[in-house]
Amino acid sequence: MNIKKDSLINEEIREKEVRIIDDEGQQLGVMSSKEALQIAEGKELDLVLISPNANPPVCRIMDFNKYLYEQAKKVKEAKKKQKTVSIKEIRLSPTIEEHDIGIKANHARKFLMGEDKVKVTVRFRGREADHSYKGHEILKAFLSKIEDVCVVEKAAKLEGRNMVMVLAPKRA
Repeated sequence: MNIKKDSLINEEIREKEVRIIDDEGQQLGVMSSKEALQIAEGKELDLVLISPNANPPVCRIMDFNKYLYEQAKKVKEAKKKQKTVSIKEIRLSPTIEEHDIGIKANHARKFLMGEDKVKVTVRFRGREADHSYKGHEILKAFLSKIEDVCVVEKAAKLEGRNMVMVLAPKRA
């Protein structure tokens, strides 16, 4: 059932004749909207227009507020189960030393263990961009230190003055 919050209910329904489905799911047939509203009020429920384009339009007798509450509950439950993946960035320079690469690699390892993706960026400044091969060497050295916990999602590529590589955690 795809009923929206802005559906027409009770007196808002202006159709002359409507097809009625009761709260147990049984079809009551085609009748005037006033009769259907009286039946709904007799059961202390709402008359909800669920298919306005049908001929005749289809209405359902239900507790509308209870329905909206259950829909909100389902959406909230679905949100709990979904996992959001964030991307952490680690910046390197072409003049970085071997020990510093190890430290940055350990940071990346922590991020990858926490199920985050890691974007490794080598930033070139000034004339450093002429020696982009150094960026590849640095990213290879970086990757060799953490390749046991990651897979390369996007290989190293020069984008403007930056060389970027994206790593994702290895799935067990």
